[in-house]
Amino acid sequence: MKKSILTSREKEVFELLVLNKSTKEISESLNISEKTVRNHISNAMQKLGVKGRAQAVVELIKLGEIII
Repeated sequence: MKKSILTSREKEVFELLVLNKSTKEISESLNISEKTVRNHISNAMQKLGVKGRAQAVVELIKLGEIII
């Protein structure tokens, strides 16, 4: 099995993001603060070298990190 680029928490955040959940909804669903959600998204975007959430989602799907 290949090593994931994302942490399991970052993956959870993006899986909710592709379901069109807001930062607030994601934070409530995972029992973490909205700032933590934004940090997870930021960290993942940095790892992927992309500028926005949508671009990050596209890359993660291409890489097989998240399934839609």
